[in-house]
Amino acid sequence: MPAPSARPAPPPSATAAPPGTGRRAFAALALLGRFLRPHRGRVAGATAAMLAAAALLLLLGQGLRHLIDAGFVAGDPGRLDAAVGLLLLAVAALAVATASRFFLVSSLGERVAADLRGALFAKVLSLSPAFFETARTGDVLSRLTADTGVLQALSTSVISQWLRSALTLLGALAMLVVTSPELAGLVLLVVPLVLLPMILFSRRERALSRVAQDRVADLGAYAEETLNALRTVQAFTHEAQDRARFGAAVDGSVAASLARMRVRAGLLFCVILLGFGAIGFGLWAGGRAVLAGEISAGEMSAFVFYAVITANAASGLSELWGEVQRAAGAAERIAELLAEVPAIAAPAQPRPFPEPPQGRVEFRDVHFRYPARPDRAALHGFSLTVEPGKTVALVGPSGAGKSTVLQLLLRFYDPQSGSIRVDGVELREADPAALRRRLGLVPQDPVVFGADAWSNIRYGRPDAPDAAVRDAARAAAAGFLDDLPRGFGTFLGEKGVRLSGGQRQRVAIARAILRDAPILLLDEATSALDSESEQAVQEALATASRGRTTLVIAHRLATVRRADRIVVMEEGRIVATGRHEDLIRQGGLYARLAELQFTDATR
Repeated sequence: MPAPSARPAPPPSATAAPPGTGRRAFAALALLGRFLRPHRGRVAGATAAMLAAAALLLLLGQGLRHLIDAGFVAGDPGRLDAAVGLLLLAVAALAVATASRFFLVSSLGERVAADLRGALFAKVLSLSPAFFETARTGDVLSRLTADTGVLQALSTSVISQWLRSALTLLGALAMLVVTSPELAGLVLLVVPLVLLPMILFSRRERALSRVAQDRVADLGAYAEETLNALRTVQAFTHEAQDRARFGAAVDGSVAASLARMRVRAGLLFCVILLGFGAIGFGLWAGGRAVLAGEISAGEMSAFVFYAVITANAASGLSELWGEVQRAAGAAERIAELLAEVPAIAAPAQPRPFPEPPQGRVEFRDVHFRYPARPDRAALHGFSLTVEPGKTVALVGPSGAGKSTVLQLLLRFYDPQSGSIRVDGVELREADPAALRRRLGLVPQDPVVFGADAWSNIRYGRPDAPDAAVRDAARAAAAGFLDDLPRGFGTFLGEKGVRLSGGQRQRVAIARAILRDAPILLLDEATSALDSESEQAVQEALATASRGRTTLVIAHRLATVRRADRIVVMEEGRIVATGRHEDLIRQGGLYARLAELQFTDATR
């Protein structure tokens, strides 16, 4: 039995909502119509093929009746041959209509699923980091993959089969009435009894479907988090605990699915028992009518044919109705994500930045609290002006608010009060994309995508020529890329796992250098480098910063001694500013930090 773990079990989906009413579920399902609208031609073709297939299936019953009465009972071989020929012709037409329906509906479902995934991905890319402070990546991925897969199944087969079964059921009931009104009346008496359990069971299944999909999302979120931290899991020999917790999450997902299946099984039991029971009763009554000479054997055969079709269609409707309820839960989860309003968005008429770029940055009395931590101020009365072409370093203990300054400048968040301006333009009045095109970033945790070095370095400037990419890599001391098996064309692994931490950081620096933005943001850009590489990169960054406004965050004060100005921060406030020598003479926090670092370096 594994020991209890400090790592918490996966919580319920962060964006999950309680199960809705029937109207809410159908409103969520209506979003499918938005994605079907652009494909009206395919929808019309699939509908025509479906109507033809239903009509031809019903026509087979009349062909069977004619075959028996005109062929077998009358004993006329010629009429028998003609009846069989017509029946085979109807079968061939039915095969063509069914195959056409299958192809049109399947291709329609693929297009709808592709459009839906594209819309969801575009929505996710538009959401600000504030959304992901509470939402879990695994849950979002579940909506992007598993939930869209459920809706794809709905659009490719379930809706088609449900409509086909509904048309077949209505047509078969009509033909039952035409064949024998008395016997049809006996069957129709049971229809309300079949519909009642469908209504009662569907409400319960809809709620359980939403719960089951939320549990699957929890499972995906836990697996995604564990795999992303696999080296930490193995380093702390946490495999047994994670296996146990994942197993518990799997059991919870299975239990939720089984609860839904039990409800559906109850529905199928009621529908089949009542539906086929009514048909059995109709057969008994019809058999007595044939014996009494009230109807012909052909009419009885046609009645049996339509009765079986009716029962199959009714049971199919009940089973497909369960799939519709499951899709309603998935559609509801997708609709929630599509309805999410980005916290950061461009105004209706964004104010343009002046050209050419100057690179002037202003923070005026900025107060900011992270949405997930509203009880703690990240910045309190923060004011700072960085003149064009100057290098300003932000230093201070962890949690002082240094990285928050860069995140606000990138407009990942908006401050609760105060103003932030770039080249005189208030960021709230500008298009975030236009702002970010003026910024080059080297984050504290360097990001390397699952691609080759060419694609990674070109990420912020896709049209850059190979020579410019190589120059940027050389400036970032990333000469190791030439030594890889395929040089710059070598796949670097998911999240750059084939590179060391320092190598990943140099790729990120090369990316920022190549972007050639007027404002350069360096968040601990050399924290993962060895001394020799750090010196080379510092010289490269000094060259890259020349003529650009540069904001540098550093814990190692030796890396910012050349800055035009050093801003010392503590608890979201500026406590001192000046050059290195001036701050040392003033004493205070910076002098204490410098004494600790430089004393340790000489030991």
